[in-house]
This record gives sequence, structure tokens and C-alpha cells, in this order.
Amino acid sequence: MDYRHVDVFSRYAFQGNGLMVVLGAAGLSTGVQQQLTREVRQFETVFVGDLDLATRTASLRVFTEDEELGFAGHPVLGASAVLHSLLEPPADEETWALRLGARTVTVRTRGEVGWVDTSMDQGPVEFGSVVTGDLADRYRRALGLTTEALHTDLPMQVASTGLPYLIVPVQPAGLAAAVIQSPDFEALLAECGSKFVYLLDPIALEGRTWDNGGRVEDVATGSAAGPAAGYLIEHGIHPAAAAVRIAWTSEGGRPMVLAIMNA
Repeated sequence: MDYRHVDVFSRYAFQGNGLMVVLGAAGLSTGVQQQLTREVRQFETVFVGDLDLATRTASLRVFTEDEELGFAGHPVLGASAVLHSLLEPPADEETWALRLGARTVTVRTRGEVGWVDTSMDQGPVEFGSVVTGDLADRYRRALGLTTEALHTDLPMQVASTGLPYLIVPVQPAGLAAAVIQSPDFEALLAECGSKFVYLLDPIALEGRTWDNGGRVEDVATGSAAGPAAGYLIEHGIHPAAAAVRIAWTSEGGRPMVLAIMNA
């Protein structure tokens, strides 16, 4: 097999969010793709099949160590950067149609010196339940947060551009202190129609998310950045006409920035 290791959300190697992109994966079974994902131990691995460079199309499958995802941000962007690098002769700017199951995502790529600039159209943000009362308190306790750690002027709410996140607005101290403490956190999230949780400091524009076992932190996630930007605009925290720039700096010292535009 042919594969590439890329760092997404950064212009420099060994920063950003690491990703394995496996090419020529159409013949691999689901079980093998899941095993390979566990073997390489990235938060997510993306498998590319049905690649047609002439038409700028491909199919993608994305796996975490636990499961296949129907949509994910940094695997789509990382895969498109790899596909751009395969073009001969080298291209300046291209548009790709990348299929994830029944969904096709439009991605733009532009070659730079030593890196590839990529952006994707996540589509409109769909807002789900506003979580209040006892259920909100159960989420707070499951995340190891005090009442004071929450940003109480804003609600917990589900938002999605393909992967539903429970957005939990927190104070800076809450963002730093949070950790998943519930052994059945995934089932708890399902009660509000969410797949993952995303803690958001709405003032500093920083966020955190984990796998639902709390074992691994996803140091930056495009599939949460779109909903988070929509949440900030929906609740009047950020102007709709300006790009939302969300930053992460992980404990391992891998700085990264995502820019989200409201179309």
C-alpha cells in the first residue's frame, strides 16, 4: 500500500493534527481498515479509493480507533492535500469532489511552497437541542466541571455539519480542567442527539474534544469547527461577515489555527 503522513492545520511539519492518508484502499475490507487505524495510532486515518485524478474525484472512508465516521474535517482536508501533491504537472489551484458515503464534499486546494492550502464547504450548520436542567447538569458532572466553569450566558446546544457535537460553552479555567469522567459518556450524549462533545471558550475562541472514552484528545477538529463557528454567529458572539479563527495549542506543543468562513 501507498500512504502519506501529513500534518493538518499547520504550515509546518510536526505541528497541527497528524493524519495517515492511505491510497489505493478500494480493495481493503472494513475490518482491515479498522485494524490499520488502530495500528498507526493517529486520532483518525483516511482511506482513499476510486481515485480519478483527471476528474478530481475520489471516495473516502474515515476511521477512529473505535469506529468509522460518516464525516470528519481534518481527514478530508489532509486527503485533499495529498491528492493535490499527486498531480503531474503540478497544479496551482484545483477543486475536488470527495465522496463520504452518500455525501459529496467540495474541497479547494492550492499549492504553496512546502505546504498545500485547503478549504472545504461543510454546508449549513444544523442546530439541534438546547440542553438545560438535569441533563445539562449531568453533562457538567460527566466532564468534571464546576458550575462556575460554565459560561452561563450561553446554552449547551447540539450543532452539526455532518457530525453532531454538543457545544458546551466554558470559561478558560473550565476548558483547561475538563476531562471525561463518565464510563457511559457516549450513551449520555445520545440522549440529546449528539455524537461527540465540544468544549468552547467563546471569548478566547479555543476548544477541546475527545473520543468518548476520554482516552485520546483530538487536538483539532474541522468537523467541530464549522458547528462551533455557526454557534458563535447564531448566539451573537461573532459577526456573520467575518472569518472565525479558532486556535488550539495542545499539551504536546503542536499549535494550529482553523479559519471558518460563513458563506
